Amino acid sequence: MAKKNDATVVKVIELIGSSPKNWEEAVQNAVKEASKSVRNIKGVDLKRCTAKVANGKIVEYRAVVKVAFIVEREI
Repeated sequence: MAKKNDATVVKVIELIGSSPKNWEEAVQNAVKEASKSVRNIKGVDLKRCTAKVANGKIVEYRAVVKVAFIVEREI
């Protein structure tokens, strides 16, 4: 844990979430899965939306996101 006067350091990772329903749920799924192994998530930046198409229909929505979290430090 950082001391009161220490600067905060934030790390950003890029992920791709997916959903059979919509892009919003794809973003939610990326954040939900990241939160299982990453603590202190503070924000998400939606970079790009894509989709998988089969037989002329969207079958999977994909969201490329950047997830920001605070880096924990030992004192």
